[in-house]
Amino acid sequence: MSDLKETVIGALRTCYDPEIPVNIYDLGLVYDVSVSDSGAVGVQMTLTAPNCPVAGSLPGEVERAIRAVPGVTDAKVDLVWDPPWDRSRMSQAALLQLGMY
Repeated sequence: MSDLKETVIGALRTCYDPEIPVNIYDLGLVYDVSVSDSGAVGVQMTLTAPNCPVAGSLPGEVERAIRAVPGVTDAKVDLVWDPPWDRSRMSQAALLQLGMY
């Protein structure tokens, strides 16, 4: 994994679903992170539910966090609903933090 991608993932770990005290990356909401040679970053992510109250604001927050990473030249966040999110996408750390492991 490239250093820039690792740094972008670190930035994603600073973004939280306000209703769940786990970052969006460990929560499994981020489906894909791509980084081009030019520094353009693309993220595919979802939310825990289509009617999530932060559907309008969280993708913009994620994009701002990515754009703040040194070396990122552009950022695009695509909100996707397929496949639907479920708890199997959560990291072991997230499951432990939420007492679900």
